[in-house]
Amino acid sequence: MFALVPLVYLGVRALGAGPAAVLDVLTRPRTAELLVRSVALAGAVTLTCVVVGSGLAWLLVRTDLPGRRAWAAVLALPLAVPSYVAGFTWIAQWPAVAGFWGAYAVLTTVSYPYVLLPVAAALRSADGGLEEVARSLGHGAGRVLLTVTARRVRPAAAAGGLLVALYVLSDFGAVSLMRYDAFTLAIFTSYRATFDRTPAAVLGCVLVCLAGLLTWAEMRARGAAAQRIGRGTARAVAVVALGRARVPAVAAVVAVAGIALGFPAWSLVHWAAVGSSTGVDWPALAGATAVTLQVAALGAVVTVLLAGPVGVLAARHRGRLVGVVETAAYAGHALPGVTIGLALVFLGIRLVPGIYQETPLLVAGYAVLFLPLAIGAVRTSVAAAPPALEEAARSLGHGRLAAFARVTLPLAAPGVVAGAALVFLTITKELPVTLMLRPTGDDTLAVQLWSHTGAGAFGAAAPYALVLVLVAAVPTVLLDRAMRR
Repeated sequence: MFALVPLVYLGVRALGAGPAAVLDVLTRPRTAELLVRSVALAGAVTLTCVVVGSGLAWLLVRTDLPGRRAWAAVLALPLAVPSYVAGFTWIAQWPAVAGFWGAYAVLTTVSYPYVLLPVAAALRSADGGLEEVARSLGHGAGRVLLTVTARRVRPAAAAGGLLVALYVLSDFGAVSLMRYDAFTLAIFTSYRATFDRTPAAVLGCVLVCLAGLLTWAEMRARGAAAQRIGRGTARAVAVVALGRARVPAVAAVVAVAGIALGFPAWSLVHWAAVGSSTGVDWPALAGATAVTLQVAALGAVVTVLLAGPVGVLAARHRGRLVGVVETAAYAGHALPGVTIGLALVFLGIRLVPGIYQETPLLVAGYAVLFLPLAIGAVRTSVAAAPPALEEAARSLGHGRLAAFARVTLPLAAPGVVAGAALVFLTITKELPVTLMLRPTGDDTLAVQLWSHTGAGAFGAAAPYALVLVLVAAVPTVLLDRAMRR
């Protein structure tokens, strides 16, 4: 019910002015233009990320690429770079890059790890026996790669592609800095420009329908992974020798790392040096860092606590009611932060005025937005703990709760902590909800960066961007290690 609040608000707000007003917004040429622009950007970025992420995963897991472990860590680091930080580094160097191609480049460089990580995990867990059988039947290496291996990783690639598409549709920072008119920027502009929230709510409903359509399409395209047959021990996967292709493979990896990490790092250092020459506001930087760490930690703890019961329920039980509960909890993640901020602003002003622009309402916004990340971590971790161990504990006299606390919870704890780290990481990068719900005077690193960049003060913005990347890099490294395990 808590996660459904933004959806209920959108429906009530959109229909509050009457069907005629809703139809007027839907039939405007502007709405059709926004739809085409948003879908085009999401489609281009998703397709590129699936190709690049899957190719890099294969190089890192299945080949003798030099320094594979080090490259795996480096190539996952763009996950720690917020889209508006990457956008800042590009627009500060080349202001003319703004528009579709600028937004496409920025969002691709920060989104491909969403495909790289799950595809690499799927490749690591694959049974090499399936590929050996295919080769024994006369199939060449290329055909085995395109049939057996590709089928094995297709669900992971589809899930990663869905994350990329939803991320692009909900992104506000990159499209605003690149001045690319997409749904999120139009919603935020409508919210700020007029007291009539109906157009923003209607556009938010269109965005929700688009996200639902993408989720349905991903489920249809996901397919079934190739499964091993028999009870024997899984065979290790043979490493492919690159041979003459080693130099082009290394060059491709270096190029991706250079574009996604090298250029932003150089740009940040350059503009940080420019900013330091004119003086850095160290108290403001320290205060923004402290606020960021505080709200991210609070948001991660609250989100994991709320996700716990739903994750355990989904891991241990099946049925229509369980499916409805889990699906409802995912509702907030399908919405962009702008629409969630709108809904909670409405609640804070109309229903609970005492918490408007206070930390509890901001943390609530984070929980609605990132609840699915924690639910997925809890569900997967609890499902990996065999129920037979709980049954054995109960047969020895422990109650249901005691058996869960002493047996299942310790086994699931590493995965739950990884989920909390993911939530912490995403909160540190979140911008629109923070812009709309933060307490007055409590500016996070993201808000300060956005404010300075919007004013063209790139030197003043660089220290905030640099610290934000450093803060986000810690949970990113922890997540990469957890995925490898």
